[in-house]
Amino acid sequence: MDIQIGRGKTARRAYGIDEIALVPGQRTLDPRLADTGWTIGGIEREIPIIASAMDGVVDVRMAALLSEIGALGVLNLEGIQTRYADPVPVLERIVAVGKSEFVNLMQELYAEPIKPELITQRIQEIKNQGGIAAVSLTPVAALRYAEVVASAGADLLFIQATVVSTAHLSPESVTPLDLAQFCQEMPMPVVLGNCVTYEVALNLMKSGAAAVLVGIGPGAACTSRGVLGVGVPQATAVADCAAARDDYYQETGNYVPVIADGGLITGGDICKCIACGADAVMIGSPLARAQEAPGRGFHWGMATPSPVLPRGTRIQVGSTGTLEQILRGPAQLDDGTHNLLGALKTSMGTLGAKDIKEMQQVEVVIAPSLLTEGKVYQKAQQLGMGK
Repeated sequence: MDIQIGRGKTARRAYGIDEIALVPGQRTLDPRLADTGWTIGGIEREIPIIASAMDGVVDVRMAALLSEIGALGVLNLEGIQTRYADPVPVLERIVAVGKSEFVNLMQELYAEPIKPELITQRIQEIKNQGGIAAVSLTPVAALRYAEVVASAGADLLFIQATVVSTAHLSPESVTPLDLAQFCQEMPMPVVLGNCVTYEVALNLMKSGAAAVLVGIGPGAACTSRGVLGVGVPQATAVADCAAARDDYYQETGNYVPVIADGGLITGGDICKCIACGADAVMIGSPLARAQEAPGRGFHWGMATPSPVLPRGTRIQVGSTGTLEQILRGPAQLDDGTHNLLGALKTSMGTLGAKDIKEMQQVEVVIAPSLLTEGKVYQKAQQLGMGK
């Protein structure tokens, strides 16, 4: 039901992940029987988690490790890794700079031109280490570097921007990226994002997307919602885009996965996103906390280095464990940020969901008190859910 904001303007209520809860059904399941597997672009993965294409999260080593563990990592081809042959000193400068100098430093560092030979080198390094070479470009950069990415043999290409649509208007001097033609011509599957509405998700699927990314501004380091005032809370955005996926599948028989991107910290967040309809999630800050992450306990957004309007910041997330502990356990923390796969399997068992498709069908209720009810001692002592 629409809510009247004022004369001439009504609004629909939208819900965030923190406002909902999952309801157990009539059966339960041994978590060992829960099948968390999913497929993207013909590539099968056991863990429905993708590491965000952010410089503090994924480098060559992390991409290979994530592949080995059963997940997936996406390398940002417009970041530090393709601007500098040796990114280590650059990352050290980012970690060491003070808060007030951070934006200027990022604009300086990211002004260094992207080097096509480094794109080729990084993709080949990932593959040489046995990893899945999933890489990311913005639509503008895709026009320039698509041939390099194709020649290097990337396995998956993510085309990402704050908002991507099939109806983009550009000045006469600029040729916009034709998403449908691009998806058709590229030799590897192309993932498109980001979006938050049924209509745009459906159009991206019709354009040939191998998967669609859902989420505008919920990320831990992202400030787009504050700077631009744009976004839809994740529970509603994912449910709307999942409805587009289901309708598209009914029409065509082609199933296009929906990936919830951003704003997810704990295992519970991931479980709730999948229950809203997501096939997988993309996360940044939870994996930036891995000891192997290139950000050394720091995390910053993809749009932070903008030369004109930075939309992101650097946050300190710390290093809390190995990548293995964060994804598969054993958990060393009590706040839901370790053993994310175990949390998903246990939640599926509690809800009686045998696989991701059944998890998408569980009952959801509006529950704004879910994370605070009865947790006064945890909050007072900064333990568990009170951290």
